[in-house]
Amino acid sequence: MSGRGISVFQDGKDPGALRTIGEVARGLGIRPHVLRYWEEQFPMLRPLTRAGGRRYYRAEDVALVSEIDRLLHREGYTIRGARQALGGKARGARPVAVPFVSDPAPASSDELARAEDVLSALRVLYGRLEAVRDGLAGALAEAEAV
Repeated sequence: MSGRGISVFQDGKDPGALRTIGEVARGLGIRPHVLRYWEEQFPMLRPLTRAGGRRYYRAEDVALVSEIDRLLHREGYTIRGARQALGGKARGARPVAVPFVSDPAPASSDELARAEDVLSALRVLYGRLEAVRDGLAGALAEAEAV
């Protein structure tokens, strides 16, 4: 979901420019408090947050908000259903080929414990990568503003 093609904004900014929560709310006809609520309900919606909690939405965030709005308000999904529908569309997510196993052997408790440890470590790394990405995007936005 790239978002580069969205042209709901008539402010003369580049389509890929960072936008405030107010700009996104006006452009898409969604109230700011609804956008903040959606940030809590949709983990893949992660706009940049600057000092003082000010939010900046990237083009892909705007596209995701537009998709969430379509699912909830035009197609009648529940929040949970929309979250599930978007599950594979998380930012940067790529489909992964999973081999078919007709009759998997049951996992031992040691294997399950190791898998849980690996999963926990991956979640920590993912969080760190998101923080680095957001920091770099913020630095880029500041550099472009100069």
